[in-house]
Amino acid sequence: MLIVDDDIRNVFALTSVLEQHGLSVLYAENGREGIEVLEQHDDVTVVLMDIMMPEMDGYATTTAIRRMPQFAGLPIIALTAKAMKGDREKAIDSGASDYVTKPVDPDHLLGVMEQWMRSE
Repeated sequence: MLIVDDDIRNVFALTSVLEQHGLSVLYAENGREGIEVLEQHDDVTVVLMDIMMPEMDGYATTTAIRRMPQFAGLPIIALTAKAMKGDREKAIDSGASDYVTKPVDPDHLLGVMEQWMRSE
């Protein structure tokens, strides 16, 4: 799985929870890097995508990933701390499979991930 987030504290917290559940975690600190990691690791099963990032935000990154045929069905879960009205719709419209707000509840996130990974 791949985490795309510019805040290393979030990456560290998520990685420790996910690795405890036996998941192998890759990491990219911005959208451009996230796309590069995906291109090098076609075995990624789910992406956790931060929305607010410098250089290339989560919306633009998700849209770019969806334009790549090999990742058309890849589950992408948008993560954001700025849960404003309309954010969920904007994330889904950009191609995200689902949307989870920060601070992330690990049990909720694992449930959402499991649901999307099962439906692949």
